[in-house]
Amino acid sequence: MNIEQLGRHILVEFYNCDKDILNNHDLIEKYMNEAAKRANATIVQSCFHMFNPWGVSGAVIIQESHLTIHTWPEYGYAAVDLFTCGNSVDPWKAFDFLDDVLKAEKSETTEVARGIVDKIKHFSNGQYSEVKFKPDMDK
Repeated sequence: MNIEQLGRHILVEFYNCDKDILNNHDLIEKYMNEAAKRANATIVQSCFHMFNPWGVSGAVIIQESHLTIHTWPEYGYAAVDLFTCGNSVDPWKAFDFLDDVLKAEKSETTEVARGIVDKIKHFSNGQYSEVKFKPDMDK
């Protein structure tokens, strides 16, 4: 069964990563932007913050949604969200890249369908009976 959806949201748990990388603001921002590019996303803006004494949080806003990360270097752990819309972007390419550069020994993922068109139509009170999936977002 093919489910018509507006987006894909991959929730990622990265374990036993390189602690120095997880605590490096510049590298984390560089890697998250590169992950977006490898997924074929169009970057709009990125914003990252270094916490004291450790940890980095950030978001790469893409035309097709967003990629976010929060790191806990003291545990070698990073939580990442890869939320993309349209068929031209592949969030799994971003995942593969981050898995490699963060040097994760283990990862767990959950993919969630976002904006299931049948549900949007069902809960819309008829206002959006013509909801259509746009396979390729305008770039």
